[in-house]
This record gives sequence, C-alpha cells and structure tokens, in this order.
Amino acid sequence: MKVLRFSDLCDQGLARGRRVFIRADLNVPLDDAGNITEDTRIRASVPCIQMALAGGAAVLVTSHLGRPTEGQFKPEDSLAPVAKRLQDLLGRPVTLKQDWVDGVDVQQGEVVLLENCRLNKGEKKNDPALAQKMAALCDIFVHDAFGTAHRAEASTYGIAQYARTACAGPLLAAEIDAITKALANPKRPLVAIVAGSKVSTKLTILRSLADKVDQLVVGGGIANTFMLAAGLPIGKSLAEADLVEDARAVIAAMKARGAEVPIPTDVVVAKAFAADAPATVKAAQDVAPDDLILDIGPQTAQKLAQQLGAAGTIVWNGPVGVFEFDAFAHGTETIARAIAASDAFSIAGGGDTLAAIAKYGIEQDIGYISTGGGAFLEVLEGKTLPAFEILAKRANG
Repeated sequence: MKVLRFSDLCDQGLARGRRVFIRADLNVPLDDAGNITEDTRIRASVPCIQMALAGGAAVLVTSHLGRPTEGQFKPEDSLAPVAKRLQDLLGRPVTLKQDWVDGVDVQQGEVVLLENCRLNKGEKKNDPALAQKMAALCDIFVHDAFGTAHRAEASTYGIAQYARTACAGPLLAAEIDAITKALANPKRPLVAIVAGSKVSTKLTILRSLADKVDQLVVGGGIANTFMLAAGLPIGKSLAEADLVEDARAVIAAMKARGAEVPIPTDVVVAKAFAADAPATVKAAQDVAPDDLILDIGPQTAQKLAQQLGAAGTIVWNGPVGVFEFDAFAHGTETIARAIAASDAFSIAGGGDTLAAIAKYGIEQDIGYISTGGGAFLEVLEGKTLPAFEILAKRANG
C-alpha cells in the first residue's frame, strides 16, 4: 500500500516552518481523581511529535479521550492530564487549547495540544464543514492513531481529504508495514491464532483467514464451538451451537486448500468457573456433561508449540484459555513462549493478547505488537480501513 510517510517529508525538509497537525491516540485510562493509570499510548505518540519538532514544524496535536457528548464540555473529558504527561515526556511546554476549530496560534518549535476532538459537533459523523476547518489549521496532516484507523471521523478521515498534504505518522506506517508483511506478503507457513469467547464476534475473521492461512488455531469459547462441529462433547462449556455449521464450513474451506484447523485432543476442565476450582486434564472425548473447558490440554499445547516453531509468519489474536486463572493459563503460556521462541515474523493484537504478552514478559520477542484493538480485528477480517484508504488515495493523486 502506497501512502506518503511523514518521515520522508521530514527527511526532505518539507516540514520546516510548516504547521503540522498530528492526529494521535492519547486515549489513556484515568482514575476517579483524573490521574493517568497507564500511559503507553502517550509514550507511543512521542516519536511523531519529536519528529515534527526536529523537522522545524509548528506542532498541533489532538486526540479523543473517553466517550464525551459532542458540544458538551465536562472536566472529566479534558486532555489536561495528557498535556501534563506529554510535557514531562517531551521536556518542553505543551499548551492545551480549547475551542480551537476556528483558529490556533502556534509558532515553529511549539507544541499545542488541541482539546478532546470528540467534543466538536460533527466529529463522529465526519461533517465536511468541520473537517474543512480542521484542514485549514495546517499545512501537513499526519495520521498517527492506528487505534482510530477503522473510523471515518472528521479528525481521522475528513481532514485527510481536505488538508494540503496528508500522510502517515511513524506509528501508523509501522502498522501498515507489519500488516503487509504478515498478511499481504507472508513467509509461509502462515499460522493464525484466533481465540475468544464467541465465534459470532469473529466469524468474518475466521472466514477471511480460512482463504489465506496454512493453519488456523482456534481457542477459548471459539474452540468449544469447533469441538462441537467435530462431534466432540464439551459439557457445559461456553459455545454457540447455532454456529456449528459455520464452524464446519471454515474447517471444510481450510481442508479444501490442504490446510487445517487443529482440534484439541486434550483439555483442562473444572466444575466451576473460578480461580480456585480444581483443574483436571482430560482427553477431548472424555469431557463430562458437568465439565467446563477452561484451557487446552498439555498434549494439544505441545503439538501447537511445535507447529508454531516451524511457522514462517504468525498472527495472534486472543489467549487460548482463561489465562487470568493460573490453573488454566498453561495453554496460553505455552503458545506465548512458542511464539516468542519462533524465528517467524509475529504480529499480535487485541487487549487480552497484550495482557498475556505482558504477563509472560515476552514484549521484546514479538515481531510487532499492534496498538489498535478494533482496527486490528477489521484488518484480519480483510477490510480496508478508512484511514488507509484516504491516505492511499491522497498519495496516488
């Protein structure tokens, strides 16, 4: 995918003296007192801002925060805590500006943080008049918020339509490169791990991947539905019986290509969904009517680990068991460590996946960790994200 890259513009000196508008993702969690509890997204946005400053630009930055009501400012919706944290990280003043749509005064070498963009009327509906006003504030628009790339809003899509120049920031460019490497031009075998509680929420992803991957590993409640499709008992485990035929269709589509959906041969069960529930390993065909399947068994985990070790590319979305409970975390840990040890290029995304990566301390061993939950899932579905679409369109004409 061809898009303009902000790094290239800076290298060519084209940001010097220009007003650069960066759409970042600074949507961080806050406690009841308004303190930031986790600042990964802010830290991830700093390189783009530093790139703009080093390039000699006057810098405007905006982001959404939470779910404010358009046109109704409340103190808890303010980016004030973000401005303070950004100031600390950049080591220079960051001015927070309210009511900025009709004009902002910013000088070369300055950073102005524009108040929560979702407070602007027309933001979510991508109002053209609002987008044009935003575009008039800058010479260069930089999209650096992959977490919003699946939304066509005024600050993510509309402004890119009307700005003099629209390009991808380093975060967004890295996502494009990683996704292209994993899905468009993968080194084979390509293995995808798709796990979660419901087949229905990821059915389109499974169908899309069934046409691309050499192996489709399913986990969690999704695996239970596939076990039903394979004629195995699942006791009282979470599953969607009405989607068994859909699961069979995915298995058939993979088989027709000489690929497979590995079905667990052993599982870890309990009588109750609780951290202290006694865990029992059983062969898949021996699950009792009152059993809950809460993890894949050691035999299944080991087989999958061997297959991951032989992979060329791995796409990972979702833990394969209830990894929050230590008794039912072995499967996810085995998979995680196999991915970390593999020579394959790996890309991982989704909140629970990132939590598992953090739990096992393997951040440095994953090829690329995606920052966008919903956007990452839509890419796996085979959708073209609005942000990618408009940036590619602007780059080509």
